[in-house]
Amino acid sequence: MELPIARVLPLLSPAHLDRDFDYLVPPELDELAQPGVRVRIRFAGRLVDGYLLARSRHSDHGGKLVKLERVVSGERVLTPEILELAGKVAARYAGTRADVLRLAIPPRHARTETGGGKKSAAARADSANENPATAIGPVRSDVASSVSAGELPVASPESSDLQADSADVSSAAPKSGAAAEPDSKRDSPGTGRYVPAPESDEKLDAEPSARAHPKLGPTGAGDSGGAGEASGVRETSGAGEASGDAEDRTAFVDSEFPAIDLAPWERYVYGAAFVAALGQRKGARAAWQALPGEDWPRRLAELAAVVARQGRSAILMVPDQRDLDRLLAECVGLVGDSAVGLSAGLGPAARYRRWLAVLRGSARVVVGTRSAVFAPALDLGLIAMWDDGDDTYAEPRAPYPHAREVAMLRAHETGAAFVAAGFARTAEIQAVVDSGWAHDLVADRAVLRKAAPRISAPGDSDIALERDPVARAVRIPGVAFAAARAALKEGAPVLVQVPRRGYIPALACGKCRTPARCRHCSGPLALPEARGPRGSAADPGAAAQSPACRWCGITETAFRCTTCGSRALRAVVIGAARTAEELGRAFPGVPIRASGGGTVLDTVEPGPQVVVATVGAESVVPGGYGVALLLDGWALLGRADLHAAEDALRRWMAAAALVRAHGQVIVVAEPSIPTVQALVRWDPVGAARAEVAARAEVGFPPAVRLAAIDGTADTIAELLSAADLPDTVDRLGPVPLPDGARKPFSSGDAPAEVERLLLRVERRSGAALARALRAAQAVRSTHRSDAPLRVQIDPVDIG
Repeated sequence: MELPIARVLPLLSPAHLDRDFDYLVPPELDELAQPGVRVRIRFAGRLVDGYLLARSRHSDHGGKLVKLERVVSGERVLTPEILELAGKVAARYAGTRADVLRLAIPPRHARTETGGGKKSAAARADSANENPATAIGPVRSDVASSVSAGELPVASPESSDLQADSADVSSAAPKSGAAAEPDSKRDSPGTGRYVPAPESDEKLDAEPSARAHPKLGPTGAGDSGGAGEASGVRETSGAGEASGDAEDRTAFVDSEFPAIDLAPWERYVYGAAFVAALGQRKGARAAWQALPGEDWPRRLAELAAVVARQGRSAILMVPDQRDLDRLLAECVGLVGDSAVGLSAGLGPAARYRRWLAVLRGSARVVVGTRSAVFAPALDLGLIAMWDDGDDTYAEPRAPYPHAREVAMLRAHETGAAFVAAGFARTAEIQAVVDSGWAHDLVADRAVLRKAAPRISAPGDSDIALERDPVARAVRIPGVAFAAARAALKEGAPVLVQVPRRGYIPALACGKCRTPARCRHCSGPLALPEARGPRGSAADPGAAAQSPACRWCGITETAFRCTTCGSRALRAVVIGAARTAEELGRAFPGVPIRASGGGTVLDTVEPGPQVVVATVGAESVVPGGYGVALLLDGWALLGRADLHAAEDALRRWMAAAALVRAHGQVIVVAEPSIPTVQALVRWDPVGAARAEVAARAEVGFPPAVRLAAIDGTADTIAELLSAADLPDTVDRLGPVPLPDGARKPFSSGDAPAEVERLLLRVERRSGAALARALRAAQAVRSTHRSDAPLRVQIDPVDIG
């Protein structure tokens, strides 16, 4: 046997076992045991799963080596690019490669992998390894060191909390030196080659007049003149060369695909130049702010089609299933069956089947939620994500990566194009635009004024206050009712956005305004909607029910305030159900539709109607709404959260973008608040710049690196004693874990008190902080400490 040694990464959670181990390859497994396959190994007397990283002739271990137990499958599911990405994500988030790979590679579904029939081991080996390589590929440490900690935010994938015995291992020998970082990529014909990023980035300096051809045929390449020299663009190896690899990639192109009309991109400054750069296989990077009313699923599908028709791959990420369905439908219309959707809602078989299609190269456009960022796309040409500020992009499992950071890291390392799209813009994306890593892709103000509806806030001028002196005091002012009546009279639908679902989800004492609490569990009291005899909604005139606890469900029939003794109650916030009831009385004979909670309406037909929706559940109407009322702005702006203002603007803009160009949007909030003014002017870029400046002034991400350590006082002290932290680190806390934050343990082993300590450093020291915390966790795991502890880098919820 030419290469008898297999280098294996066991999937073990203890941080000190995040190393590669050498095993002997039995002769009967020589053909199947190729880099990237799943294997079973004996580790500390137990059979554990792992990935085979490489084959070699010699081992650094001088003792006896144990043999591989078996090769689970001949499918090479771990590709070189994903292996390297997993290592960088683990380093960025102070986690382990095993945890990252659990997020990146779905569990195996044997019947799906073998096509539903039984296949011999030799046949599986022939189909999966036509040209086996001897190693997954070297880990490019030079690239890792070239990216400073402060340049790019990086995220880490989801991982389970499998615990493994950390006893002394005599049967497996760890490799000496730095462990290779896990990544997944096949080394077989047709696999896209890794292209390193150049030393410096070019700039998008093409003149706005430099326009690409408005239509692209099946090949997706258009003549652009000077537009092709656009920037933020890196050329991949082999681009523009008539090589054999290029011929293999263009063989994917189907001449029967319809032509793509790229005229809508002409509305954006440098829009044509950006599309031309994609057509020329360049890695352009942009922050795209879509115009109000823009058909954004179509626009993203067009970018993916330009890339796919060159034989390259594209990954498009969206926050939820509703957006995924819309975007996937557009992609299928442009590239056919080469577009697949990946989401957690799919069953194990369907998800693994589609993931294998991406791995094997038959699917070139991947549309998915946060986990799609790790899709093993071959010859990746584009990574795009819509609405990166949505909290669903944050992974709730270790090492708690954010899909936006992983996407930017992957685009940087592979040279693929990157697009962060949305109606609003986050501070994190604005920070990379300010650094020059990405560039603005926005419309001119003249174009914006034609596309945007008229937006106003009640009482925003002295004249408005003279007409309606109580405009700022009432929940729905007169100007809002008048606008809604006018739209309904014209036959246009009206959208009403409400921050909270339910009837009256929060109550307080009517005298002293103290929040009303349950006498049994101290949970918040709420007034549920009155129900009919069979659970249907009761008549509007039906008597309201008694308040009930939102935690334990016990009805409070005799409330008395613990502060002042009053029995009176008042509503703190009005839910969507109560709002719909009130509007039904205000507009008799007009259909009132509710969208939110378990009954989300994706689309509604045009016509005079009122759609009451919670934030994020707004229905799409062909032709757009005539009027949108954004109620209870204080509820969104008043949250004790770092992202409160940013999230409020993002949700308001998403609702306002559904209104037709000549329509009207009324936001019921204090007009002088900067966030409200940004909405009125439709200035997401200016709001993002102000947010970045404000966070830099007080020392919050993305201006700094922040690590949150959650655990008991003893476990936090144990970790800090083993950590060699940078000298410039600031310690904030510890303080009790914020209300609503997930605890770092299961419900069965809850300690008396959980605390949170924040560690803050400058961005250039971020890598040193992550390394110190990663090493400290490894030291702690060698002590077999099982006390709960969680380490998060740049958490979404700081507290």
